[in-house]
Amino acid sequence: HAIRGIVHRADAQLVLVDTPGLHRPRTLLGQRLNDVVRATLSEVDVVGFCMPADEPVGRGDRFIAEELSRLPKRTPVVAILTKTDKVGDADRIGARLLDVAGLGEFSGIVPVSAIRSYQVDVLAELLAARLPKGPALYPGGELTDEPEQVMVAELVREAALEGVRDELPHSLAVVVEEMIPREGRSPQNPLLDVRVNVFVERPSQKAIVIGAGGSRLKAVGTRARGQIEALLGTPVFLDLHVKVAKDWQRDPRQLRRLGF
Repeated sequence: HAIRGIVHRADAQLVLVDTPGLHRPRTLLGQRLNDVVRATLSEVDVVGFCMPADEPVGRGDRFIAEELSRLPKRTPVVAILTKTDKVGDADRIGARLLDVAGLGEFSGIVPVSAIRSYQVDVLAELLAARLPKGPALYPGGELTDEPEQVMVAELVREAALEGVRDELPHSLAVVVEEMIPREGRSPQNPLLDVRVNVFVERPSQKAIVIGAGGSRLKAVGTRARGQIEALLGTPVFLDLHVKVAKDWQRDPRQLRRLGF
């Protein structure tokens, strides 16, 4: 699904909509992810087309560029060359920028590094300048409109994919079953019980997520719990379970049950 992050500025409010990756779908899940992207493209005022500086322009980039070329001319597309910190040679970055420019007509092309905060402010200025005038859509201080359970599921999924993204890219779904305060705890010593199910498609994938003797699942839980506590501002007991939902990416009933 698309996740919205809100940037409050003195002169503008940027609502950044992060979508799934647009791609050639091989499963029903892939088709639905593309539907989310296309619906989002029809609703936004500016499109940011992100490409990593440390990878050559490929078929996937050309596929997305072709899709974006069909947008109405009133929707500007800004090409964003990300991860420039991973490319030490300025000549290589320049070559990548030329490759990007060859993909289409863009309203702007900006190289950035989020890690080093390189030109992130330039990108924000460029995006803000292309927004229509109007009232703020969200109150000051709000950073996202995502429900807490959705954010928790995202944090668990990111932790579970760490190091195995190539093996389990879209085969892993996360559902937060419940988030409830622990009974009998005082307001000064709260604890939130969070029960989460991680779904994969095959037993072999389940073994990857769990790891030898459960070591990897324990590491996933430790990492995710720290991030969830930082997000919610309260101590958390995270109860993780890995389950097999056979070929869920192709099953309409299971897709609905998993929130797709």
